[in-house]
Amino acid sequence: MSPTLIIKRLGRVAYEPTWRAMQAANKARAADTADELWLLEHPPVFTLGLAGKACHLLAPGDIDVVKIDRGGQVTYHGPGQLVVYLLLDLRRLNFGVKELVNRIEQSVIDLLGEYAVESQRLAGMPGVYVGHAKIAAIGLRVANHATFHGLSLNIDMDLEPFSRINPCGYPGLRVTQLTDCAAHVGGEDKMSVIADRLTATLSHHIYGTPHG
Repeated sequence: MSPTLIIKRLGRVAYEPTWRAMQAANKARAADTADELWLLEHPPVFTLGLAGKACHLLAPGDIDVVKIDRGGQVTYHGPGQLVVYLLLDLRRLNFGVKELVNRIEQSVIDLLGEYAVESQRLAGMPGVYVGHAKIAAIGLRVANHATFHGLSLNIDMDLEPFSRINPCGYPGLRVTQLTDCAAHVGGEDKMSVIADRLTATLSHHIYGTPHG
Protein backbone atom coordinates (compact mmCIF):
# COMPACT_ATOMS: atom_id res chain seq x y z
CA MET A 1 0.00 0.00 0.00
CA SER A 2 1.39 3.40 -0.98
CA PRO A 3 1.77 6.03 1.74
CA THR A 4 -0.52 9.01 1.92
CA LEU A 5 0.27 11.49 -0.85
CA ILE A 6 -0.64 15.12 -0.22
CA ILE A 7 -1.09 17.36 -3.26
CA LYS A 8 -0.50 21.07 -2.67
CA ARG A 9 -1.47 23.57 -5.37
CA LEU A 10 0.41 26.72 -4.45
CA GLY A 11 -0.26 28.96 -7.45
CA ARG A 12 2.45 31.47 -8.39
CA VAL A 13 4.93 31.83 -5.55
CA ALA A 14 8.36 33.39 -5.09
CA TYR A 15 11.27 31.01 -5.49
CA GLU A 16 13.40 31.50 -2.38
CA PRO A 17 10.66 31.23 0.29
CA THR A 18 9.37 28.09 -1.43
CA TRP A 19 12.85 26.57 -1.46
CA ARG A 20 13.31 27.38 2.23
CA ALA A 21 9.94 25.80 2.99
CA MET A 22 11.08 22.62 1.22
CA GLN A 23 14.26 22.56 3.29
CA ALA A 24 12.27 22.97 6.50
CA ALA A 25 9.81 20.23 5.52
CA ASN A 26 12.68 17.88 4.75
CA LYS A 27 14.41 18.61 8.05
CA ALA A 28 11.18 17.98 9.99
CA ARG A 29 10.41 14.72 8.19
CA ALA A 30 9.76 11.64 10.33
CA ALA A 31 9.13 8.01 9.40
CA ASP A 32 5.38 8.56 9.19
CA THR A 33 5.47 11.88 7.34
CA ALA A 34 3.30 11.81 4.24
CA ASP A 35 4.82 12.32 0.81
CA GLU A 36 3.91 15.58 -0.91
CA LEU A 37 3.78 17.02 -4.41
CA TRP A 38 3.84 20.80 -4.65
CA LEU A 39 2.39 22.15 -7.91
CA LEU A 40 3.21 25.77 -8.72
CA GLU A 41 4.68 28.44 -10.94
CA HIS A 42 7.48 30.88 -10.14
CA PRO A 43 8.08 34.49 -11.19
CA PRO A 44 11.16 34.80 -13.44
CA VAL A 45 14.30 33.40 -11.76
CA PHE A 46 17.50 31.58 -12.68
CA THR A 47 18.63 28.84 -10.28
CA LEU A 48 22.19 27.57 -10.11
CA GLY A 49 22.77 24.10 -8.67
CA LEU A 50 25.48 22.88 -6.30
CA ALA A 51 27.97 22.20 -9.08
CA GLY A 52 26.74 25.15 -11.12
CA LYS A 53 29.32 27.20 -12.98
CA ALA A 54 28.86 30.94 -13.37
CA CYS A 55 30.12 30.71 -16.96
CA HIS A 56 26.77 29.18 -17.91
CA LEU A 57 25.04 32.43 -16.92
CA LEU A 58 25.58 34.32 -20.15
CA ALA A 59 23.52 37.48 -19.60
CA PRO A 60 21.01 37.19 -16.74
CA GLY A 61 20.16 40.88 -16.97
CA ASP A 62 17.28 41.88 -14.71
CA ILE A 63 16.37 38.32 -13.68
CA ASP A 64 17.54 37.23 -10.22
CA VAL A 65 20.00 34.36 -9.85
CA VAL A 66 19.62 32.11 -6.80
CA LYS A 67 22.33 29.61 -5.81
CA ILE A 68 20.62 26.53 -4.44
CA ASP A 69 21.23 23.02 -3.09
CA ARG A 70 19.92 20.76 -5.86
CA GLY A 71 22.04 18.90 -8.36
CA GLY A 72 22.64 20.18 -11.86
CA GLN A 73 23.69 23.43 -13.43
CA VAL A 74 21.56 26.46 -14.29
CA THR A 75 17.93 26.58 -15.35
CA TYR A 76 15.15 29.11 -15.69
CA HIS A 77 11.73 29.22 -14.04
CA GLY A 78 8.99 31.60 -15.05
CA PRO A 79 5.25 32.07 -15.52
CA GLY A 80 3.68 29.49 -17.82
CA GLN A 81 6.02 26.73 -16.62
CA LEU A 82 4.59 24.00 -14.42
CA VAL A 83 6.89 23.16 -11.51
CA VAL A 84 6.38 20.03 -9.44
CA TYR A 85 8.38 19.61 -6.24
CA LEU A 86 8.55 16.02 -4.99
CA LEU A 87 8.95 15.60 -1.23
CA LEU A 88 9.24 11.82 -1.10
CA ASP A 89 10.55 9.29 1.44
CA LEU A 90 13.06 7.13 -0.44
CA ARG A 91 13.10 4.45 2.25
CA ARG A 92 9.40 3.78 1.75
CA LEU A 93 9.73 3.82 -2.01
CA ASN A 94 12.49 1.23 -1.80
CA PHE A 95 14.33 2.44 -4.88
CA GLY A 96 17.05 4.98 -5.46
CA VAL A 97 17.38 8.39 -7.03
CA LYS A 98 18.38 7.11 -10.47
CA GLU A 99 15.23 5.00 -10.65
CA LEU A 100 13.14 7.90 -9.36
CA VAL A 101 14.48 10.17 -12.11
CA ASN A 102 13.65 7.47 -14.66
CA ARG A 103 10.08 7.26 -13.34
CA ILE A 104 9.67 11.05 -13.36
CA GLU A 105 10.88 11.17 -16.96
CA GLN A 106 8.47 8.41 -17.96
CA SER A 107 5.63 10.29 -16.28
CA VAL A 108 6.34 13.35 -18.43
CA ILE A 109 6.71 11.23 -21.57
CA ASP A 110 3.33 9.64 -20.88
CA LEU A 111 1.72 13.02 -20.23
CA LEU A 112 3.05 14.45 -23.47
CA GLY A 113 1.79 11.36 -25.26
CA GLU A 114 -1.72 12.28 -24.12
CA TYR A 115 -1.30 15.41 -26.28
CA ALA A 116 0.11 13.40 -29.21
CA VAL A 117 3.60 14.79 -28.58
CA GLU A 118 6.39 12.26 -29.05
CA SER A 119 9.19 12.80 -26.56
CA GLN A 120 12.27 10.97 -25.36
CA ARG A 121 15.22 10.76 -23.01
CA LEU A 122 18.71 11.63 -24.23
CA ALA A 123 21.63 9.60 -22.90
CA GLY A 124 23.51 11.35 -20.11
CA MET A 125 21.18 14.37 -20.15
CA PRO A 126 18.43 14.11 -17.50
CA GLY A 127 15.08 15.48 -18.53
CA VAL A 128 12.65 15.01 -21.40
CA TYR A 129 13.17 16.16 -24.98
CA VAL A 130 11.06 16.68 -28.09
CA GLY A 131 13.58 15.86 -30.75
CA HIS A 132 16.69 17.48 -29.29
CA ALA A 133 14.85 20.39 -27.67
CA LYS A 134 14.36 20.21 -23.91
CA ILE A 135 10.80 20.48 -22.66
CA ALA A 136 11.24 19.27 -19.06
CA ALA A 137 14.12 19.60 -16.60
CA ILE A 138 14.75 17.51 -13.50
CA GLY A 139 16.89 18.37 -10.48
CA LEU A 140 16.66 16.71 -7.07
CA ARG A 141 18.22 16.98 -3.64
CA VAL A 142 18.35 14.06 -1.19
CA ALA A 143 18.64 14.67 2.56
CA ASN A 144 17.18 12.93 5.60
CA HIS A 145 16.47 9.90 3.36
CA ALA A 146 14.04 11.97 1.30
CA THR A 147 13.89 14.09 -1.84
CA PHE A 148 12.98 17.67 -2.54
CA HIS A 149 13.17 19.98 -5.57
CA GLY A 150 11.82 18.18 -8.62
CA LEU A 151 10.83 18.92 -12.20
CA SER A 152 9.76 21.78 -14.43
CA LEU A 153 7.68 21.38 -17.59
CA ASN A 154 7.47 24.20 -20.12
CA ILE A 155 3.80 24.76 -20.99
CA ASP A 156 3.12 28.26 -22.38
CA MET A 157 5.83 30.71 -21.42
CA ASP A 158 8.29 33.29 -22.69
CA LEU A 159 11.29 31.18 -23.71
CA GLU A 160 13.60 34.17 -24.29
CA PRO A 161 15.30 33.94 -20.85
CA PHE A 162 16.68 30.52 -21.79
CA SER A 163 18.82 32.31 -24.38
CA ARG A 164 20.56 34.14 -21.50
CA ILE A 165 22.00 30.87 -20.13
CA ASN A 166 23.44 27.57 -21.25
CA PRO A 167 20.40 25.54 -20.18
CA CYS A 168 21.44 22.81 -17.75
CA GLY A 169 25.05 23.59 -18.66
CA TYR A 170 24.77 22.73 -22.38
CA PRO A 171 25.78 25.54 -24.75
CA GLY A 172 23.32 25.92 -27.58
CA LEU A 173 20.74 23.55 -26.10
CA ARG A 174 17.35 24.32 -27.61
CA VAL A 175 14.23 24.45 -25.45
CA THR A 176 10.60 24.06 -26.37
CA GLN A 177 7.17 24.03 -24.74
CA LEU A 178 3.93 22.14 -24.95
CA THR A 179 1.94 24.84 -26.76
CA ASP A 180 4.53 24.83 -29.56
CA CYS A 181 4.37 21.04 -29.91
CA ALA A 182 0.71 20.13 -29.41
CA ALA A 183 -2.20 21.07 -31.63
CA HIS A 184 -4.82 21.33 -28.90
CA VAL A 185 -3.57 22.97 -25.71
CA GLY A 186 -5.57 26.00 -24.73
CA GLY A 187 -8.05 27.62 -22.42
CA GLU A 188 -7.55 29.50 -19.21
CA ASP A 189 -7.54 26.28 -17.19
CA LYS A 190 -4.82 24.52 -19.19
CA MET A 191 -2.23 24.75 -16.41
CA SER A 192 -4.52 23.18 -13.81
CA VAL A 193 -5.67 20.46 -16.21
CA ILE A 194 -2.09 19.58 -17.16
CA ALA A 195 -1.09 19.63 -13.47
CA ASP A 196 -3.86 17.14 -12.68
CA ARG A 197 -2.80 14.87 -15.54
CA LEU A 198 0.86 15.02 -14.54
CA THR A 199 -0.02 14.27 -10.92
CA ALA A 200 -1.85 11.15 -12.11
CA THR A 201 1.06 9.90 -14.20
CA LEU A 202 3.56 10.61 -11.42
CA SER A 203 1.41 8.72 -8.91
CA HIS A 204 1.14 5.80 -11.31
CA HIS A 205 4.86 5.53 -12.01
CA ILE A 206 6.09 6.23 -8.50
CA TYR A 207 3.54 4.21 -6.53
CA GLY A 208 2.01 1.92 -9.14
CA THR A 209 -1.47 3.39 -8.69
CA PRO A 210 -3.93 3.45 -11.59
CA HIS A 211 -4.37 6.54 -13.69
CA GLY A 212 -6.43 7.49 -16.68
